[in-house]
Amino acid sequence: MSDTFTIHTDGGSRGNPGPAAFAYTIERPGAAIIEEKGYLGDTTNNIAEYAALVKALQHAAQLGAKAIVVNSDSELLVQQMNGKYKVRNPGILPLFEEARRLARAIGDVKVRHIYREHNSRADRLCNDALDDRHSLPIIEPLAKPLFAPTEPKPAERPTPAKAVGKPDALREAAVAVLRNAAQAWADGEDDAPTPDEVWDRLRDLIRDQVV
Repeated sequence: MSDTFTIHTDGGSRGNPGPAAFAYTIERPGAAIIEEKGYLGDTTNNIAEYAALVKALQHAAQLGAKAIVVNSDSELLVQQMNGKYKVRNPGILPLFEEARRLARAIGDVKVRHIYREHNSRADRLCNDALDDRHSLPIIEPLAKPLFAPTEPKPAERPTPAKAVGKPDALREAAVAVLRNAAQAWADGEDDAPTPDEVWDRLRDLIRDQVV
């Protein structure tokens, strides 16, 4: 659709929990790209990822978005938003519910997983916020966005992510799912996917390859 907004989000913490930040970009047809970032204080990586999603959807809604494609390199967030993984962490649940509410209000929101190398712009902004955290105000994840006016940057054509449909791409996608699950299990995260959820995700990837 020619009027679809394209969003890239990223959130991260240095330590888990630790100093955390979020960032996102919004691309609209015929308009300069929007970049936003913010400091969240000390919190977890997953909360930072969800804060980025909520802030981006709030901003896009204010701009009148009716159709959005959200790109995130957080496998957990993407699979939870798409109903593949359950939300078990009570700290994430309010952000998840707000993101779902915003998505319903906007109307057509698709959330898809991309690899970190295809999310470099949002990742850079997030790291900039962490580097500058001592000079930035702390933003509450569920508070209304505090947009700091930023100079629009010329729109760049995003590098297309590999499509699942070739053996090497399928392998890369499956390894990413397993690596993220293994890290979540090792960290003892409340929201770590169950083995059954991981298997269902791998089965979906294989099914997409076969179809």
